[in-house]
Amino acid sequence: MRRRIATDGAPAAVGAYSQAMTNGDILITAGQLPMTADGTLLADESIGKQTEQALSNVAAILDAEGLTMEDLLKVTVFLDDIDDFEAMNQTYSEFFGPKPPARSAIEVGAVPKGAAIEIEAIATR
Repeated sequence: MRRRIATDGAPAAVGAYSQAMTNGDILITAGQLPMTADGTLLADESIGKQTEQALSNVAAILDAEGLTMEDLLKVTVFLDDIDDFEAMNQTYSEFFGPKPPARSAIEVGAVPKGAAIEIEAIATR
């Protein structure tokens, strides 16, 4: 059974997509920008702050379903500049314990709304 997930703890979807979807076993988030729940974009902040906000949005979506960051299987990080990798990775590592999820981090031509980062994730129950 496919079900849409929406929470006030993360920014609302601003297009033809959902914050996340689940089938009851797997939860897949949409890409999360460094945007606060009230819609304030942090594009002028450091990559560390942008990473923190995007991951906080992922955490809020997981929390809405009773899941935590420990339930993540895979995370994909889209960076507008791969030179930000080390600073992103430093902040990213603070969100995970000794068993972080699988991850890909790639440079893309541009991230929506002029942000430096977008993060999407897959979790399981």
